[in-house]
Amino acid sequence: MALTLGCGSVQSSHRLNSDRTWRIGTRGSPLALAQAHETRARLAAATGLAPERFEVVVIRTSGDKIQDRPLSEVGGKGLFTKEIEDAMLAGEIDFSVNSSKDMPTVLPDGLGLTTYLPREDVRDAFISPKAKTLLELPHGAVVGSSSLRRQAMIKRLRPDISVVMFRGNVETRLRKLEAGEVDATLLAYAGLRRLGLADVVTSVIDSEIFLPAVGQGAIGIEQRLDDAETSALLAHIHDEKTGIALTTERAFLGVLDGSCKTPIAGLARIGDNSLEFKGLILKPDGSAALDIALSGAISDAEAIGLEAGQRLKLAAGPDYFAATGH
Repeated sequence: MALTLGCGSVQSSHRLNSDRTWRIGTRGSPLALAQAHETRARLAAATGLAPERFEVVVIRTSGDKIQDRPLSEVGGKGLFTKEIEDAMLAGEIDFSVNSSKDMPTVLPDGLGLTTYLPREDVRDAFISPKAKTLLELPHGAVVGSSSLRRQAMIKRLRPDISVVMFRGNVETRLRKLEAGEVDATLLAYAGLRRLGLADVVTSVIDSEIFLPAVGQGAIGIEQRLDDAETSALLAHIHDEKTGIALTTERAFLGVLDGSCKTPIAGLARIGDNSLEFKGLILKPDGSAALDIALSGAISDAEAIGLEAGQRLKLAAGPDYFAATGH
């Protein structure tokens, strides 16, 4: 297994085969399909190849099948990628399109998360018929969320609120909210925008108040690292700034052994030749939190993420992580 943090597509002078059909692996949720089709459209526009040269292949993953338990209890983020990665290693697909925040830091040998599309809005969206903001919810309200990060941050801001597990795709969660199963929910604003559902948002939460998940808003593409032709293809659509930001964030996550078992948040912002990073870890009940802010040159992107993770891990001490499932 390899920790894959690279910030750019493998550069290659390999000439594209205009007769080849590339197979794009994806989950079957509406959001996953929207991201795969966006990738296909960008590739067709950037290369001049016909859209038909890019076949979208839907693969059902364990994470899609298991809807009644928190992912932390049954294997974590890898449940959304294992079957897709198996198909890639078997040569059944050429690359996969993923929500970067769902990607484990440790990937199978021979595979790499090499390419990123331009990042969407990183913020979380608050959706509720009961209040305009999270802080305005009535005392004792019930909020649904499957994210340990969101659960912990909600409890940190509003200890009186009850937070319940809320699995399912975006549309399923919105239906549950409409049916009155909960008073509010939080979803990634980027995903709602990609689905054309931005109008359901009650308010968007400032990232300074509610730090997003590592990789939130970024579409990441995983491929076989020895496939030079696919590397050359994907280089046409790679967004360098997003790649640098994700290098920092995933390095941070890797140090903390980030999974679905630990509430972790992190965001890197890229300037002209500088990078600012903020990271946060919390106890699941929101009773304690540690944060860090570092900045430096973009050439030190990975080092900044590693240092931030190491500092927080040292500050937390072994008892902190033992209490959060490590």
